[in-house]
Amino acid sequence: MARLNLLEETRFEKVPVSVYPDQNSASKNVANRIAEIIRAKQEKGEKAVLGLATGATPVKVYQELIRLHKEEGLSFKNVITFNLDEYYPMQPDADQSYVTFMNKNLFDHVDIDKANVNIPDGTLAPDQVNAFCEAYEQKITAAGGLDIQLLGIGRTGHIGFNEPGSAPNSGTRIVTLDDLTRRDASRAFGGKENVPRKAITMGVGTIFKAREIILMAWTETKAEIIKKAVEGEISSEIPATYLQLSDNVEFILDEAAASLLTRFDLPWLAEDVTWTPTLIKKAVVWLALEINKPILKLTDEDYNAHGMAKLVTETGPAYNINIRIFNELQHTITGWPGGKPNVDDSQRPERANPAKKNVIVFSPHPDDDVISMGGTFIRLADQGHNVHVAYQTCGNTAVWDDDVVRYLEFAEDLANQIGANTEAAQINQIYDEERAIFATKKPNQIDTELVRKIKALIRKGEAIAGARLVGLPDENIHFQDLPFYDRQKFAKDVSFEDDIQQTMELLRQVKPHQVFAAGDFADPHGTHKVCFDILFEALRRLSKTDEWTKDCWLWLYRGAWHEYPIHEIEMAVPLSPQEVYRKRLAIFKHQSQKDLPVFPGDDPREFWVRAEDRTSDTAAMYDRLGLANYEAIEAFVRWKFD
Repeated sequence: MARLNLLEETRFEKVPVSVYPDQNSASKNVANRIAEIIRAKQEKGEKAVLGLATGATPVKVYQELIRLHKEEGLSFKNVITFNLDEYYPMQPDADQSYVTFMNKNLFDHVDIDKANVNIPDGTLAPDQVNAFCEAYEQKITAAGGLDIQLLGIGRTGHIGFNEPGSAPNSGTRIVTLDDLTRRDASRAFGGKENVPRKAITMGVGTIFKAREIILMAWTETKAEIIKKAVEGEISSEIPATYLQLSDNVEFILDEAAASLLTRFDLPWLAEDVTWTPTLIKKAVVWLALEINKPILKLTDEDYNAHGMAKLVTETGPAYNINIRIFNELQHTITGWPGGKPNVDDSQRPERANPAKKNVIVFSPHPDDDVISMGGTFIRLADQGHNVHVAYQTCGNTAVWDDDVVRYLEFAEDLANQIGANTEAAQINQIYDEERAIFATKKPNQIDTELVRKIKALIRKGEAIAGARLVGLPDENIHFQDLPFYDRQKFAKDVSFEDDIQQTMELLRQVKPHQVFAAGDFADPHGTHKVCFDILFEALRRLSKTDEWTKDCWLWLYRGAWHEYPIHEIEMAVPLSPQEVYRKRLAIFKHQSQKDLPVFPGDDPREFWVRAEDRTSDTAAMYDRLGLANYEAIEAFVRWKFD
């Protein structure tokens, strides 16, 4: 099983860290270590005491433990478990309960004695909580202490629900949840307002008593907090940093979660490196921004003082390196995202020919196109290309119930105005039925089929209005409404074959020279990655049979959360102030997503503000590097097919 840099510690890392290629291989390793503990205890006739965690992070660990039980005979009859935490108040049979989570993801599938399962009780009366917490601690001690404690990490740096401000010697107790923690949980609860404000959690001191502690983290969304926890100073503001004080801890990460650790992000500061062209470009950009100098003004001394002396020795002097990297960045900038006709395109990111290209922009949600690449979208249409847009999902999950009521009232009033009495009566019946459902609707309850259709139509109308403003004719606007999106509301294991076939059909219809798709695979809702996988599989299959695919280039854009790092950008499209304004108007057409969308993430800014700030920040970074000063820049990376 591949593992990168086993338990390697650099001068920056203050805890042992193991990095695996992906979360699957990492999770199997953790599961095998748990299995070893269980088997070793069985041989001695003793109980194995496991401290378990919930959330998305340990799911694959539990899946592997279930496989080991069913296929390799691993028994849990000698296992006692203590879970880290539980929301308070919380009924054990609620969908969001950690009791429900543990039963679904582990306990219902193995031979554990349920009497040996311990999870904090979310049903206690307030005056019973303190006594329960004391008893929970005593029960762990009476069981012989935790042999191993699994941990995830929240973006506040919490372990368990030990939020910022927790003490290193804290025990099991009731806590108030941080606002960011509640926002992160909002999707499971159907909105932040439904997330409990409190929880019962093991304390940091309780965790420290475990004979082995494993903290796991996956994906780019955890990279920033992992860097702080591993390399930062110990602070109550990031409780995970307390783990630096333990001799029994190990961080187990996938490559994405480890990506901001110095040895991966800025390796020349941590060790002697082999200077590849990509690493040189990244290092020079970093150096210029770090010391706030344009690239062309960097000196040998600047390089030497920042861990890059070997680079200057091997490929210097500094000015030669500066010129090369400056030119590489300059060549990414183009005002012709579809290629500029009748010019030498050898130093341009896109081909000159054909002068008029077939282009299709794939938008995972009905507003990603204008939010993420609205200016480039406008530019492509203005420059005469045959531009299409495909809205891959209907986006109905992200519409407020109030909007449904408002549109039904409008339809009812319109029917009355034009004298359509039968239609008005039908709409009035639907209106009454749905308002009654909304009045008793539970958090995260799936909408009726009719409501889902109405919400989809709301998003569809907004998307069409935005695409028209960009300049597209109606026949070039495609609302795919891929089936997986609603299907996943009812089942976790779904087939994507019909989604792939539908995408292949559209691609064959357009025969694009350019495809633009969302490339932010760590988006908080997961839809972008699924949509990309469907598109990629469609293109892969078509590449075996359709000649036009040989001339098709795939460009990736980022969403509203993060931009590509400067050294990764392969096409930078500058926007004028007028284009920024037109892009803003296109985003405004998505009225159901304005002001406060259903799932805003942890950024309180409206989407149009996020989009403008992101593109203006990218332009400012190019300016700091000594390139032209633009109003805004949208960035793209070309996906290379293997």
